[in-house]
This record gives sequence, C-alpha cells and structure tokens, in this order.
Amino acid sequence: MSSSQHLPATTAYVRITHQSWQNGRIEGEVSANEFEWRFRWRFRMGQLTVEPSLGRALIQEPLGRFLEQFDYQLEPGGDYSFTIRAEL
Repeated sequence: MSSSQHLPATTAYVRITHQSWQNGRIEGEVSANEFEWRFRWRFRMGQLTVEPSLGRALIQEPLGRFLEQFDYQLEPGGDYSFTIRAEL
C-alpha cells in the first residue's frame, strides 16, 4: 500500500458562475465540508481571490492548481470537483 492512501482527503466542489475570456476572468463558488467560498481567478495575471477569509489558507493553493490545470475546460453553470489532501 502506498502512503498516499493514509493521507486525509476532502472533496471540494466547484461551480463556475461567470467567465470572460475577453477580461481574462473566471468566477465561481467552491465548497468543501461545511466551508463555502467565492472566488475570482484572473488567469492572465495569475491572481486568485478567495472570500471569505475563514479557511481560505486551506483552499486557495489547491483551488489555484485546479483552475490552472482545467481553466480552458471550465464553463459557466458547470459543476466540477477535485480532491484536497487535507481534512477540512
């Protein structure tokens, strides 16, 4: 068995609410367990804003990696998920 099977894992759910290729922006909501955040990803500047601040440190980095990997596949109204290697 690999050690990764022993790591805690939490599924984060992402919903894209707005997308503007012209302005280089994707907006949406992300939730994991009882936490919920709104985010704005300015992909041309590599700037990710996550609000509110409660729990933001736990989600910002994994959300940023997810958005960088899948930004061209994300569509408004779409529901997505990814796994965080932490227990929230």
